[in-house]
Amino acid sequence: MDIFAMAPAEPQDLNRDALRLGLTDRVRYLQGPRQLVRRVLGALWLIASVGWRSPIVFARTLNVFAHRRAALSLSLFYAAATLFRAGKGQYDIVHCQFGPLGLVALRLIAAGALSGRLVTSFRGYDATRYLKEHPDNYKRLFVEGDLFCPVSESLKKLIMTAGCSGEKTVVLASGVDCARLTYTPRRRGSDEPTRLLTVARLVEKKGVAYAVQAVARLVRQGRSVSYVIAGDGALRPDLERLIQDLKLTPHVRILGWVDQEEVARLLEEAHVLVAPSVTAGDGDQEGIPNVLKEAMAAGLPVVSTWHSGIPELVEDGVSGFLVAERDVDALADRLAYLIDHAELWPAMGWAGRTKVEREFDVERLHDRQVELYRQLLGKGTPIHAEDRGLAVAR
Repeated sequence: MDIFAMAPAEPQDLNRDALRLGLTDRVRYLQGPRQLVRRVLGALWLIASVGWRSPIVFARTLNVFAHRRAALSLSLFYAAATLFRAGKGQYDIVHCQFGPLGLVALRLIAAGALSGRLVTSFRGYDATRYLKEHPDNYKRLFVEGDLFCPVSESLKKLIMTAGCSGEKTVVLASGVDCARLTYTPRRRGSDEPTRLLTVARLVEKKGVAYAVQAVARLVRQGRSVSYVIAGDGALRPDLERLIQDLKLTPHVRILGWVDQEEVARLLEEAHVLVAPSVTAGDGDQEGIPNVLKEAMAAGLPVVSTWHSGIPELVEDGVSGFLVAERDVDALADRLAYLIDHAELWPAMGWAGRTKVEREFDVERLHDRQVELYRQLLGKGTPIHAEDRGLAVAR
């Protein structure tokens, strides 16, 4: 397996397993220098050093009529050069994480710099905000791509509405490692506050401001709560002002970015996870937030929203509660109900753990992913065999 990325990831975005397995050391970056002069001079050097190996391929990457901005910016040229310098390009499977990267791979295949069966996963913004802003961009990808793997049924419906064939579309959710998440029934001591937790980037679609307002109502009602927000982002200053304005400083803390070990500790200490996701003004939506899966696997009851693929994970009234997006009253009401009925927590936590183990365990999903690859290469059962109740071989 070779890994190609457009640019280095932020530390908080690095996957723990990728670090443990040393996969980050095998990543090659496709983008060239950002500064225009360096970009042009670098391209001239690459033409002299590797361009002679396949001048037709490199000429195709510069075809403005075919690739437009990707050609003018030299981004496609640099991507092809990265493949050539690494001696790569011929693969059985090319799996792109996020729709726009499928477009990059499609252009590289058209230029002759890359080959393989093309698989594209859709994870949220790429099937919502991006598709809303660029409704025609995926048309060729939907025709020429071999397989499309949205992470939820809700995203599957969106890309099919945009023209993706159902015959080439299979939901492949993101998984969590249940073996590493210890299930613990939640109980609250008689003198303890109810500990609420949100783990999220502080951006609009995470809806954290609505949770802060709901907590303010709980405090005014006299309920003892402690709300911890783990995450950082552009909206942090606004949220800090909101917390101050609502006089919630003794009750609400924003920790900023925390690593995965700290997230695990916070999940152990919390009583309820709050994930008030909303559709952002630009149309951006979630797929299914992984932190919801992690929390449920750890035994936490959850309160979230009727948003995107979340109802495919959280069964309202069974493993937690769902409310309408941006409905502060409903969010406060459901949180108050859970606070007042702590005896429900263990059963809800167990229902959540069972759901995640059955449908979102990473080992099961890895097996499914490998089987999909085999099917594309003609070595497995048909892609939609699971619709007829056939088991996937392990």
